[in-house]
Amino acid sequence: MRIAVKLGCIAVAAALTGCSSLNPFSHKETRNPPAPLVDFKPALTVRTMWSASVGKSEGFVFSPALANGSVFAAAANGSLTRIDTATGRSIWRTDAGTRLTAGVGTDGTTVAVAGEKGMLLVFDADGKLRWKAQASSEVLSAPAVGQGLVIVRSVDNRIAAYDAESGARRWLVQRTAPPLTLRTAPGIVISGGTAYVAMPGGRLLALTLTNGGPRWEVAVGDPRGTTELERVADVSGSPVLAGREVCAIAYQGRIGCFDAMTGALRWGRELSSDVGLGIDDRFVYAADDKGNVTAFSRESGSGAWRNSKLANRDLSTPVAFDDKVAVGDAQGYIHILSREDGAFLARVNPDGSAITAATPLVDGRNVIFQTQAGTVVALAAN
Repeated sequence: MRIAVKLGCIAVAAALTGCSSLNPFSHKETRNPPAPLVDFKPALTVRTMWSASVGKSEGFVFSPALANGSVFAAAANGSLTRIDTATGRSIWRTDAGTRLTAGVGTDGTTVAVAGEKGMLLVFDADGKLRWKAQASSEVLSAPAVGQGLVIVRSVDNRIAAYDAESGARRWLVQRTAPPLTLRTAPGIVISGGTAYVAMPGGRLLALTLTNGGPRWEVAVGDPRGTTELERVADVSGSPVLAGREVCAIAYQGRIGCFDAMTGALRWGRELSSDVGLGIDDRFVYAADDKGNVTAFSRESGSGAWRNSKLANRDLSTPVAFDDKVAVGDAQGYIHILSREDGAFLARVNPDGSAITAATPLVDGRNVIFQTQAGTVVALAAN
């Protein structure tokens, strides 16, 4: 379950020996049932440009990655696939040799996934294994690849950077893990000389790529409440970068945009979400934990519109493509919304399985989703 709360280890020694988990322990078990789908007259035709089967997620979050005209996708059974974005044809498929818990990160020449018990596996662009490394604990977030590095954050809150060619560890950063964290996949984004790391406890951390030194650290969500459960405020999904801004969102916290160089807050609004953000030149898009999709002005953070007709449908990260917004749900529907007012434009269900919390991809005028059953599908809507 996406919002199962994992009991974190307070001491580093305990983290190294393993943490007990409350599984299942879900906020969403006792909530209201999903809102019924509203009827509307489709204003767009959704076409499947291609689809490919890559293998099931089996409860993990697998994020496909886009580079050099290819989509790289992975599955829990160890399958790793490179797909041609023009045709949907499989260029190659390989077996990682172990079950996987997260993936994929790539810059087009280096392809990284995470295996059981924190094993990091790195392949070249042709699917040949380049090296393996052992992280300090389980990895649930896709590795970040760029600037000659592969960077991972393990569940004990250690961030490690490895040389993309040799696998030698370049640096390690340790942060104290909160007593309770969401068992989700907060991500890492590399831009220029900085890695922007979404963290448990509501923190967004900017690290220098050369040595892992902190550039700045800010609070996206401040833990509050009388119980540890009420104090869970983890940053959700991956930060998003646009121009000089980096934006992020936290569970039981807020959505905010910060100066990418200094960490200074540009604007912030109270909001709770367990998935990441979408962004374009005008708006930042968020799906909150109640099922509302909201567009915020990039400039001021003011609310532009809200679609509240997807309540309790376990929404995915929303994504802006062309002049539309797409968001998936736990019943496998992909909803296409107007960028201008959030109205429904179209709806499609690729294979009937849940759309994961992973961030969809945008390839030109197409949007690409990976379902929990393992379908990677490219859609166009016009």
